[in-house]
Amino acid sequence: MVFSIEAPEHLPTLSAAVEVACYRIAQEAMTNVACHARAHTCRVHLSLDEAKDQALKLEIVDDGVGISGDHRAGVGMSSMRERAAELGGTCVVEPLPASGTRVLARLPLPAQK
Repeated sequence: MVFSIEAPEHLPTLSAAVEVACYRIAQEAMTNVACHARAHTCRVHLSLDEAKDQALKLEIVDDGVGISGDHRAGVGMSSMRERAAELGGTCVVEPLPASGTRVLARLPLPAQK
């Protein structure tokens, strides 16, 4: 499987809580891809979402088998959502139209002084 990572050259200073949440969400999502997706590729994209109250946006997309509509979230997917929610953010896991899965987390950044 091929993993690719895209990130801006410069990011603002992140709090320890945002760094850990981002790392753990990405780790869990990539583990799920490696263990369950039967994917050929997985793209990890990190960016700033300035339109949404200055947030760090983490998106993980794979081209695997996807998740079924009746899939029940396990501990890993629940922990991704909980980590984002603890910071006032969101984490959505959704199937893609053709195939694959998308994990999209938005983690709010504190106002820069």
